[in-house]
Amino acid sequence: MNRQRLEEVANAMVVPGKGILAMDESNPTCKRRFDSIGVEANEESRRAYRELLITAEGSGEYLSGYILFDETIRQATRDGQPFPEIIASAGGIPGIKVDKGTLDLPGHSGEKFTQGLDGLGERLNEYREMGAGFAKWRAVITIDDGIPSTACIEANMRALAMYASICQDADIVPIVEPEVLIDGNHNIATCDAVTRTTIRSLYRALAEQDVFIEGTILKPSMVVSGKSCPTQAGVDEVAERTIACLKNSVPAANPGVVFLSGGQTVVQSTVHLNAMNAMGVNLPWRLSFSYGRALQEPALKAWAGAAENAALAQGALALRARLNGAATLGEYKPEMEAAA
Repeated sequence: MNRQRLEEVANAMVVPGKGILAMDESNPTCKRRFDSIGVEANEESRRAYRELLITAEGSGEYLSGYILFDETIRQATRDGQPFPEIIASAGGIPGIKVDKGTLDLPGHSGEKFTQGLDGLGERLNEYREMGAGFAKWRAVITIDDGIPSTACIEANMRALAMYASICQDADIVPIVEPEVLIDGNHNIATCDAVTRTTIRSLYRALAEQDVFIEGTILKPSMVVSGKSCPTQAGVDEVAERTIACLKNSVPAANPGVVFLSGGQTVVQSTVHLNAMNAMGVNLPWRLSFSYGRALQEPALKAWAGAAENAALAQGALALRARLNGAATLGEYKPEMEAAA
């Protein structure tokens, strides 16, 4: 394990003013998104769309890294330049999703367990040779009647810790992602309690696995009301509760927290991140973003599968990257949404 290298990459992922574009959708997820704009999802259409995202002029100024899918890290531009090389040449860091999705957790109805540890070391060595500097693994925690169970939380956090340890042995920075789903009618207090319990369990597991915390990045969900809750918490409460939760749960050695958007709207995810960074609280780690849909949605709609719309789509991505970059500094303003 090269601790110096891991720490350097982790800090580069959360430099002020920048965040991470999550473009690691599996093929079925990509198909659902393409279906929404009436575009057939095949290897070439996925490649063309991903080239559009990676080569968007201006977005690199606000993006430190790009999370890729296995298919994507192997793809290239139309003129044959591999995607990881394009990212690196623009000063970004290529990353790779390495979990293999979720299964039903045996004996625990409604709960999931993330798979993918088998053969992970060999896959990581290959990805490192292809240019990957970091990886991502997502655990899913559902709030509902009687869940999440302690068994579900601890099983998923132990898997995250094992993944993180294997990553670091391969000199790849692990993003650890314990996502507390927004689905449900629970209130923000319930989300707060579950998120605290989950993150505390994660860091216990990381400590037991002797993971080098300075060479990791945390990707949590924000503390928000359930999507179906009749009372939705305001921006200030989301910001205050999320920061309090993190201060209570995340060690100071962690370099940064990159939030997932997790079902929030494009604008909500930006506003909430900005509110946290505008609070003026002295925090030991940086607060940034690792958004997928919240960065891509405007670009996907603008593209609509037409090559002639590429520049328009790239402009939409660059705008969202710039606005979220401003939010990492607490400098986002609503009127910036109207920028061309």
